[in-house]
Amino acid sequence: MHQLNRSIAALSIMFATSLATPAMAQTDITWGTSAVGSSGHRALVNLSTVLNKEMKDYQVTVQPMPGAIVSVKSYAAGKTLGYYGADIAFFELANGTNRFKGFKDQMKRQPVQSFWAFTVEVGAAIHERDKDKIKSWSDLTDKQVFSGPLPWDTRAQLERGLAAVGTKHKYIEVDLSTAGSLMESGRLDGFIIYTNAEATTAPWITEAGLATNWVALNPTKEEEAKLKQAGLAVVDVPASAFKRDIGSPSAKLLPFYYGFHVGMEIPEADVYRMLNIIEKNVDELVKLDKAFAQLKDMKGMQRRGVESSIDLVPVHPGLAKWMKEKGVWDAKWDSRIAKP
Repeated sequence: MHQLNRSIAALSIMFATSLATPAMAQTDITWGTSAVGSSGHRALVNLSTVLNKEMKDYQVTVQPMPGAIVSVKSYAAGKTLGYYGADIAFFELANGTNRFKGFKDQMKRQPVQSFWAFTVEVGAAIHERDKDKIKSWSDLTDKQVFSGPLPWDTRAQLERGLAAVGTKHKYIEVDLSTAGSLMESGRLDGFIIYTNAEATTAPWITEAGLATNWVALNPTKEEEAKLKQAGLAVVDVPASAFKRDIGSPSAKLLPFYYGFHVGMEIPEADVYRMLNIIEKNVDELVKLDKAFAQLKDMKGMQRRGVESSIDLVPVHPGLAKWMKEKGVWDAKWDSRIAKP
């Protein structure tokens, strides 16, 4: 009887202690990304599924925005904790040009690099019926082209490429859901196409293919030379990435780097932990979204991403610590580690 009483007393103490112990504090991260229907939105939804499962002290809420550039501005203005940032956006931010012209006065905090997810590769498409009269990027001069929504990094990258070969097209802003039907009706001569990690494309591009028979418009060899002279790489992405016939075995596209970043509000230890969790769950992420395929070489992706922007924005100390442990950090970058 005494033993039973002692057991009951012990259980009572344990129960009272559990009630007195507060639940684990949880930090909410509103994480900006691009619009619904974009590959960036899809990717962050899948990434947040893994992070919310593995990091119980954080809750990621995906916040779609008109474009990735808007998410960078939102973070810099102090409105969100996470953002979808590309090297081309960081270039404009560092130099106060194009989409960041006049933005410095609105900045409340400095964006940093904390996780590079994949490359995005951009190019152009035309209707199959026009392939005999539009044979090069230069042939798009005076044509009506949707190079992407105005705020998007993909548009900025394609416009940079078209300018490098001397194309002077007429930019037409359209709703993503109507791009295919507008091309089919002849009101649009070309639109942007792009892939993530050279492996998959955006939902809206897949849907456009149901409304019109588009084919890839590849730059000529002469145009490729001009692109490379302008500092732009050109990669051959297999047609299988689009899951359709694109009129050629591959599309010649211009790559750049994208990452899902957080700022210095998230401690070094937690960013370091986040990177380890991502590395541990790479196979699951790739099953959820082929855009993450490049993370099978997680170390290489982080190094290449940091290299693309090392002179543009600082590196989160959590990412720097992770890279040092993996042997892919360059000591000459030490001065670029962000300070708390």
